[in-house]
Amino acid sequence: EVQLVESGGGLVQPGDSLRLSCAMYGFTFNDYAVAWFRQAPGKEREGVGCMSSSHGRTHYVDSVKDRFTLSNDDAKNTVYLQMNRLKSEDTAVYYCAAATVCGPNFARYGRFDYWGQGTQVTVSS
Repeated sequence: EVQLVESGGGLVQPGDSLRLSCAMYGFTFNDYAVAWFRQAPGKEREGVGCMSSSHGRTHYVDSVKDRFTLSNDDAKNTVYLQMNRLKSEDTAVYYCAAATVCGPNFARYGRFDYWGQGTQVTVSS
């Protein structure tokens, strides 16, 4: 069965960094791209970024593209989301999901059949 497991969240101060992990089970980049989403209390879920196997292609939404970076460890079948210069508005539960597309508007037009359980990121002074 396809499964994804997020980890690495925590409570940090503005300006700090965190690295989130998404461990993939039952699939690889040959099967799906991987997308990251987040949802803050009282807000809709929003896409953050995605990574596909096509020349390591990545995409980020404008609000994070200068601060967040995606990478992967193929041997561990894991995708990482490095988050730098965190802001209070980054506070949310972060989810990774198997994705059918990776590019502009991926959150609106992609299909996401498999999701992780989420990991809490809190940025507060």
